[in-house]
Amino acid sequence: MSLSRRAMLISLAGLLALSGSPVSAASNLPKGLDTDADGTVDLTEAKTAAETLFDKLDHDHDGALDAKELRRRLSKGDLTKADLDKDATLSKDEYLAVVEKRFNAADVDHDGTLDAKELRSKSGRALLKLLQ
Repeated sequence: MSLSRRAMLISLAGLLALSGSPVSAASNLPKGLDTDADGTVDLTEAKTAAETLFDKLDHDHDGALDAKELRRRLSKGDLTKADLDKDATLSKDEYLAVVEKRFNAADVDHDGTLDAKELRSKSGRALLKLLQ
């Protein structure tokens, strides 16, 4: 491949990454999750994204999400299981516990990170509902 063609492809990839597309051009991961740009999502990155979404969904700023605020991100049964204090809401800690459980379910190779393939799995898609 000629140098000018390679430079053009690299420039195009950079533009795609900056275009606001929902998927990172380099890693095929949902935009904003892979904060260290290593091509995977680790538990810290997942929890950071989850905390950001939790704060965004907490419209009444009471530090907890009810079923309406969760917007079907969890089934009624999953909400009941995750609601350890049985107050019909999830605190941030309860929410992050669900995130960790779903992360571990998606991490089929048990390497502590999720790649694009793992995030496309049923477990990975369930996790993404809590991150985006």
